[in-house]
Amino acid sequence: MTLTVDDIKNALSKVIDPNTQLDLIKSKSAKNIKLDGDDVSLDVELGYPAKSQFDLIRKSVIAAVRALPGVGNVSVNVTSKIVAHAVQRGIKLMPNVKNIIAVASGKGGVGKSTTAVNLALALAAEGAAVGILDADIYGPSQPMMMGINGRPETVDGKTMEPLENHGLQVSSIGFMIDPDEPMVWRGPIVTQALQQLLEQTNWRDLDYLIVDMPPGTGDVQLTLSQKVPVTGAVIVTTPQDIALLDARKGLKMFEKVGIPILGIIENMSTHICSNCGHAEAIFGEGGGQKMCADYGVDFLGGLPLTMAIREQADSGKPIVVADPDGKIAQIYKEIARKLAVKVAEKAKDMTSKFPSISIQHT
Repeated sequence: MTLTVDDIKNALSKVIDPNTQLDLIKSKSAKNIKLDGDDVSLDVELGYPAKSQFDLIRKSVIAAVRALPGVGNVSVNVTSKIVAHAVQRGIKLMPNVKNIIAVASGKGGVGKSTTAVNLALALAAEGAAVGILDADIYGPSQPMMMGINGRPETVDGKTMEPLENHGLQVSSIGFMIDPDEPMVWRGPIVTQALQQLLEQTNWRDLDYLIVDMPPGTGDVQLTLSQKVPVTGAVIVTTPQDIALLDARKGLKMFEKVGIPILGIIENMSTHICSNCGHAEAIFGEGGGQKMCADYGVDFLGGLPLTMAIREQADSGKPIVVADPDGKIAQIYKEIARKLAVKVAEKAKDMTSKFPSISIQHT
């Protein structure tokens, strides 16, 4: 019996991507299937970064194809290809930035900035090119969390280079002011500063730009929704009722301005005792999942309240890079993959496929 490409496709239709829960044929991930006698070669192209999963997926594909009778050598190449996805109607994509993800919260103190930086680092660890924009003009915290000192350089006197550490490109108003200097600015100046930080930073070919939003639903959020091409938003909350109340307002705000909610992250889900390891839900439990059920959005994951997360962020080496193989880093990476899959499921940006039309009077 002669082996055919259809036989291989049938075998691949039984291989489930652990991150999307779709088979490799339905998800159109299997590409360039070739037969050379009895030898088989193919590519698996994922639409999200998942470097830590490549080996697992490769082994699953090889096992499925080798189960076919008469198969010789099997060669499988697994890669990620991240593309730009659709944003709000009428807003153009930024050059050199494929996808902008806003990380927001209804109120302060829920660990949004810590979550944003660890998510960015987790995406980078999975193989993506990632930047982080500190949009909290009044209280910039990313310079400290990323362990970056110094001022941005400018080559042309009009734009600035992002500062870098831990493989991330970073821009923040905190690089340009004294750490003790308060930002006593009115709303219009704050929104102008945000736009300048975003548009005058020379981002270099980013797959994702994570925007660490200020808490609340004010001027910065409105400017972002009206003038910045946002792929989607993530809401960070704690299980506490008062935090959930404000998180719901943040979620509804993004819905009103046409920015899709990619999911909800519940921070401080449980407290882990540093002495005995006992876990206790001191802020309540199940609030994040209930909010997801109420609004029909995805629950991306929950993170424990541990001393290590706070200590590592304060030291300028967040836990995803300080302990990359630890349990907490694995949770962040799992959440980051879920987030990237949600982005990959969105409609692709097709503006570059259409020619620009000009009308001339002759």
